Formats: sequence, structure tokens, C-alpha cells
Amino acid sequence: MPVTKVLTAGIGEVDLRDFTVYRDRGGYKQWERAVRELQPAQVLELADRSGLRGRGGAGFPTGKKWSFLPNDNKPRYLVCNCDEAEPGTFKDHMLLEQTPHLVLEGILLGAYGIASHHAFIYIRGEFKRGFEIFSKALDEARAAGLLGKNIFGTGYDLEVTVHRGAGAYICGEETGLLNSLEGKRGEPRLKPPFPAIAGLYGMPTVVNNVETLAYLVPILEKGAEWFAAVGTERSKGYKIISISGHVRKPGNYEVALGTTVRELIEIAGGLREGRTLKAVQPGGGSSACIFDEHLDWPYDYESMAKAGSMLGSGAFVVFDDTTDFVKCAFNLVRFFAHESCGQCTPCREGGHWLETVLHRFVEGRGLRSDLEMIRRVSSTITGLNLCALGDSIEPFLKSVINRFPEQFEARIDARSLQQNGSPAMAASAR
Repeated sequence: MPVTKVLTAGIGEVDLRDFTVYRDRGGYKQWERAVRELQPAQVLELADRSGLRGRGGAGFPTGKKWSFLPNDNKPRYLVCNCDEAEPGTFKDHMLLEQTPHLVLEGILLGAYGIASHHAFIYIRGEFKRGFEIFSKALDEARAAGLLGKNIFGTGYDLEVTVHRGAGAYICGEETGLLNSLEGKRGEPRLKPPFPAIAGLYGMPTVVNNVETLAYLVPILEKGAEWFAAVGTERSKGYKIISISGHVRKPGNYEVALGTTVRELIEIAGGLREGRTLKAVQPGGGSSACIFDEHLDWPYDYESMAKAGSMLGSGAFVVFDDTTDFVKCAFNLVRFFAHESCGQCTPCREGGHWLETVLHRFVEGRGLRSDLEMIRRVSSTITGLNLCALGDSIEPFLKSVINRFPEQFEARIDARSLQQNGSPAMAASAR
């Protein structure tokens, strides 16, 4: 199935950072149409009818998420989450750097769709270049009268604030982001209340991903039916997939949801010559691996969940037969342990001790008892924290230790083997 350029159209061909170039290609026309001709409820209805789901990881239906806002006459806020930090994901900062006006137009449409008069974009601290590019685009749009007071003479006011984070992975979680945006420590909040009821500054708030909001522009231009006609029954539309790992042409590829795992690998040039596939991580660092028996499965939210993993933010990492899965697991667990905010004991302590145990394996000092402990760790870390970071520590590790136990057993210290028997004996006992 060929790559279909929607959000990525023009990237690498023209300078979409240039305000004039973007306007000449039809930029901001949907924004003007929305404010002049549509009511906020109509924009919400279009988002809902299109089947657009959140492209940041959770995959929650966008229109339904907006509909949770109460009609209580309180100020409403839209927050664009550009704190992209999931290992393997690099789509949002591409959009931020290469087509900032599209991102801004999507934010404006999203804010209008929830009847908000103040939108925010939270940009990851490491994205300095993207922050500068987007800030310039915002200044240009403001100078052209596309935001601010009395937009297009309609009486509608909307301001956009850019906030740069400080480089904490946990701030990608929406309530951790809101705390950081308020100037507090970036750590998740207890829910309920959910942000739709009490979000930024205690007001009703919607948090949407960069890619999610950007898709509002073509949906308004081409219609909800156009978007809903693509993809699968429950996973509609297009998605930018960040493909990396052991492929010939890693990069961002925009495809219809439902494209098979095999086709995605082929789109990225296939495996390197002479290599065979061992695993694919379909949803970034937080996801479990899928394997060669899943090659012809459609890449959509439901199929990836059925395979025991998740689509997540669309980070698609390919591993061939040269992969050391012990080192891979250690690197990912070390990342999550480091990025834990420390608020929840299972995440804080579980991540630290898993890192310590896996470091022993990397150095060839693993213990026979460690293998069974790692297999049991899910019940003591997963599902017991305020946010999903604790749940992210274990899926990749569990999937590879079950699929490639020999790589871990080969790292067991010889003294442990003498005391407890051979790996083969232990495996047969299981």
C-alpha cells in the first residue's frame, strides 16, 4: 500500500515554514471558514463523525473527548501536547519544524471546536529549533490578524500561548503536563477529576496531541466522510508512523491505518541484506514486541491490542537477528526508571530494581532466581500507579524474555548455574 501524504504533503518539496508559501497552498482557509461560517458545535461534530482518534498514544475518540466538557460557563482551555518523548517517536517534532502553520491552524480549529478563547502548546524542552520555528509562525499569524481580538471581524477572540518544557518524559502524561504548565512539579494528578472537568487552573480542559489537531485541517477541507472512509472499522483515517531500527530507510511515513506490519517494513526499505526479522515494537518504548507471525496483521489500534501490544503513538521499531535483547531491555528499563517522577512506589522502586537486575545480566552476572522474578514483576508494577509510566516499564522486557529466554540464560553467572542447575533443566521444569 503506497504512502499517502496528507499532513506530510509538501514537506521536503517547498518551505512550509514560510507564511506566504503556506497561505498560497490554501493555508488558514479552513480556519477562516470555521470562524465565519461554522459554529463550534459543528466543528466538534465533524471531528466526531470523522472517527479521528488521539494520535498521541491512547487513541481515544477526539470528538467524544471534547464532548465531555461541561456546559458550566467556565473558561475552557485547549492544550496541544508537543512533549514528544516516547522512545522511537519522532513525528510531532517533524511537523513542528517543517510545517508549523499547519500545527497552528489545527490548534486554532481545536480551540474553536470546544469554544475556547485561550489555547496553549507545550513544547518539549529539547525541541529548541521547533520552539523557535513555531514561535515565529505564531507571530506571523498574529500579525496577519489570524488570532487575537475580534478575529475576521466576527467578535471571536482567541489567544495562543507557547510554553517550553524542561525535558521530563513524565510531562507527556496530560495531567503531569498541566501541572508543569501551571509552574508546579511535573507529576501526574489523581483522577478523577479528569481534565475535562478540572484541568488547567482548575478549569475544563482538553489535551490533544500535535498530529491529532493537525488532522482537523484536512478533515474540514475534505469532509468527515473522506477521513472516515479510510482505515478500518474502528481505526479511521491516516497516521504518521515513525519507523526506525534495522530497516534500510528509517523515517516518518504517512499511511492509512490498517496497512499491514509487513507493508510498513517494506515501505521503509525492508530489512538489511542477509538479515531476518526477530521482532517489531509497534508502539514505541512502552509497547511489547510482536513477531513474524504478526507480519500480515493490520496495523491498527484493535489488531495491535489483540496481538498483545499496542499501536501507541506510532513508533515502529524493527529488530533483526543481530539484536541483543538483553541490552535493549536494560536500556529501555533504565530510561523509564530514570524518567519516573517518583510519586508512586511501584514505579519508583520497581523500575530501579529491574534496572539493577538487568544490569547484572548485561555484565554476565545474572542469577537464576532473577528470571522468575522478572516474569512475576507485572503484578507488582503494572496497573498500580497514578499514570501509565509504571505500566510502560515491563511490556517490552516481558515479551522478549519469553520469546528469547536463551539470550538471558546465557548471561547467568556460572556460579549460579552450578548451584541451581543448567538453563535447559530450569526451562524444562517450567
